[in-house]
This record gives sequence, structure tokens and C-alpha cells, in this order.
Amino acid sequence: MIKGIRLIAMGVLVGMSVSVTAYGEVVTLDSCRSMAMRNNKTIAIAEETVKGTEYDRKAARSLYLPGIDFSAAYMYNQRKINLLSEDAKLPTMSFNPGTGKFDWNILTDPSGNPILNPDGGGYIPTEVAVIPKDALSFDTHNIFAGAVTLTQPVFMGGTIKALNDIATYAGKAAVAGRNAVVQEVTYTVDQSYWLVVSLKAKKKLAESFVQLVDSLHSNVQAMYDEGVATKSDVLTVDVKLNEAKIMLIKVNDGLTLARMNLAQVCGLPADTEMTLSDEEFEGIPSHAPQYTAEMSDVYSRRQDLEALRQGINVLKGREKIVLGTMLPKLGVFGSYQFSTPNLNNGFSKKVGGGFTVGAALTVPIWHWGGRYNHLKSAKSATRAQELMLEDMEEKIRLQVSQAHFKFQEAFKTYDMTKSSLRSAEENLRNAELAYNEGLMTANDVILAQTGWLKANSENIDAAIGIRLCDVYLSKVLGTLGQD
Repeated sequence: MIKGIRLIAMGVLVGMSVSVTAYGEVVTLDSCRSMAMRNNKTIAIAEETVKGTEYDRKAARSLYLPGIDFSAAYMYNQRKINLLSEDAKLPTMSFNPGTGKFDWNILTDPSGNPILNPDGGGYIPTEVAVIPKDALSFDTHNIFAGAVTLTQPVFMGGTIKALNDIATYAGKAAVAGRNAVVQEVTYTVDQSYWLVVSLKAKKKLAESFVQLVDSLHSNVQAMYDEGVATKSDVLTVDVKLNEAKIMLIKVNDGLTLARMNLAQVCGLPADTEMTLSDEEFEGIPSHAPQYTAEMSDVYSRRQDLEALRQGINVLKGREKIVLGTMLPKLGVFGSYQFSTPNLNNGFSKKVGGGFTVGAALTVPIWHWGGRYNHLKSAKSATRAQELMLEDMEEKIRLQVSQAHFKFQEAFKTYDMTKSSLRSAEENLRNAELAYNEGLMTANDVILAQTGWLKANSENIDAAIGIRLCDVYLSKVLGTLGQD
């Protein structure tokens, strides 16, 4: 673990160039959590996701309301429109009082028979009506058109309500995801915090061990000077003293890196110096507290399960949307359209327009089973998510049982290390007395000191293990950070 902390801290140091900042106040675990909540980028990202889902929910709600749109278009044509290629000459008719009908005004012979045009093409008119080519020529070089349209959905097959439901469920899923991130960050802060406390205790232990070995070294050196100890005894103690000093250096380095990691987790510069309120390492309960919780309560508190439950609701909303594609859709609309030129009263280059209202109905009839298969696919996705939820609940049940067991085991281990520590202290005391009386060698004392060091180290690890198991149990129960 110390190696991992070393790598993290070195990475932070490479990426940051900051001056040493002194953090004069004593920092509690709660204050570390608060700093992490304020400064953690992952939590900030989750918060933005929550905000985004709120905007999506408002956008979905607006689908119930009418929409107003403005559209405009401009077009340039190279040529104008000519409905005639030349002046048009149209034959005319006159009223015949004798017959009471209109007769064509055509050329006749003296007998009254119509005379055909020798060039073909029918009879020869005696009178024609002329339509000039320019009268049916329209300037369409520049065309502009626009419209203001209002549309109001009446029934969209339930898709609008489904979209609103999906937006609501997505928002709840985002909140649950944010809460899960908060719990994960809290768990990381607690781990880093108690690692610093552990290493601070081991630093004190290493300093005591150095003093212990140094005291033995002074005694052996004095005895060697008096001729009652051998050079081998002196060298053996020298080696052990050097090992103790090296161990102290490593613990100091590990503690420095652990503090840097804690600062980074809290969102502070990596070289911020913090004094933790629990560095004196006290307050381990004598017996494990009893955590009693119904699994239904655990399931309701677990934010990862809540996110999955809301995901299922989103998929059910998707089913409704697919179902909506199989139902009729009705909407009404109204618009005011205008253009120049316009044909409202003949061809005019002034801006003119008018209102249009209507309704549109779409009824799906047959799509070769495509939409029905989409609905079955959506139902299958929902069922798969429900099975995933059931699987996660079973795993969480096992996780809670394991966390309870490890928590109880941590207290048993701590009690055993306290007993071992008492034995090691008594053994060291007896070894020192026996050595002073010449009944034991320096190696025997060193072994007793090493045993004392190991017992103290295991006791520290067991005490920190209780803290970490407590944090982990709170995490799996879903209560972490809810104090």
C-alpha cells in the first residue's frame, strides 16, 4: 500500500509546482471529507450531470405546449417567367339572335360556308382577341417567402408523457449516481486518513525502537569496553541499530507520501501540511458494536441499486415510446404565410399573405411487424436490467455478510494483538534483566526487541483494521457519509 501511495504522490509532485503551504489547524476526519466534497472533480462532474438532467426534464415538459416557428426563404432566378412565347391571337364569338347561340367569327363564302385556311390549321377568323406576351410575363428574379407557424400536439401516442417520465427517471438516476460518487470519495478519504494515522503511530513505534536498540548498543559498548562483551556482540547490535534507523527513514518517507496523498484527495496542494486530530491513535472500542439492518433498508440506501432501479424505469419509458409509434397521432396547426411576389390579387410584387389552419392525423396501418419487434426488443432490454438488479441484490447480501464478518474478526484480531503485545513487553523486560545478569546474550535481547516491535506493529495494524472495516461496513450498508 505504501508503494502505491508513493507512486501517487510522485505523480502529483511531477504535475504540480507549488510552494509549501502550512495548514495550521488540526484537521478532523469530517473536515477532510468536507474539503473533498468541495474540491473533488468527479463529484463536480456528477453535479453537472444532475443539472443536465434537470434541463432535459424541462425540455421534455415543453413538448406539451404549442410551438411557434418562423421560417423564411429567398431565391434568385436568372430569368423571368413568360407564359407566352409571343402575342396570343384568340378567335372570338358573336351572339346570333336567330339561333340564340354564340357563333364563331370566321370568314365565309357567299353561300355562307366557312372558308378553310389554305395553309391548314382550321378556319380563318374575321376577328381576334389579342393577349400581349408582356401581359403574361412575370418578374420572378427575386423571390422572398416566409411563414409564422404554430403547432400543437393533441395526441402523440403517449410518447410525450413517456419522454417526460424518462427525463424524471434519468434525473433520479443522475442523483443516485452523484450520491454513489460521494460515498466512493468519502471511502477514499477515510482510507487515506487512517493510513496517515497508522503511519504516524508506526513512526512513533520506529522512534521508540531506535531508542531501544540504541540503549542496548550503549550498554553493549560499555560492557565491551569493560571486557565482559565480545566484538561480535557490538557488531550485531550495530547492524540492528542501522536496520532500525533505515526502518525509521522508510516510515518517515511513507508518512510524508501518505500525507501528500490525503491532501490530494482533499483537493489541496500535495505538499500541504496537515495535523490530524486522530494522530494520537486512541478511542478503539473494547467490543464490536452491533450493526442491525434489514436488507430491504440496505437495498433502499444503496445508491448503485437506486441508479439501476431508475435505469429500469427509463427502459420502461422507452417501451412506451416504441408503443407510441404503433398508435395514431393527431396535431393541429396554424400559420401565417407571406411572400413577394404574391398571387393574392393577380401578380403583385408587394408583400402579401394569409392565414392557414388545419389538423393532421397519422394512423399506422402496416409495417411488416417492424415496430412490434422493436417493442419486444425494448421489453427484453428491460427484463435484462431487472435480472441485473436481482443479481446485484444477491451480491450485496453476500457483501454485507462478509463485511459484518470482517468487522467482527477485526476486533478479535485486535484483542489477540493486545495479548501478544503484553507478552512481548514482558518478554523484553525479562530479556533485558537476564542480559544485565549475564544469563542471556545480546542476540537474545535483539530477538526480544524484534518481537516487541512486531507485536506493536501488529497491534497498530489491527486497530487501523477496525477503523477500515467500520468504514467498509458503512459503505456496503449505504450509510457512509450520512452521519
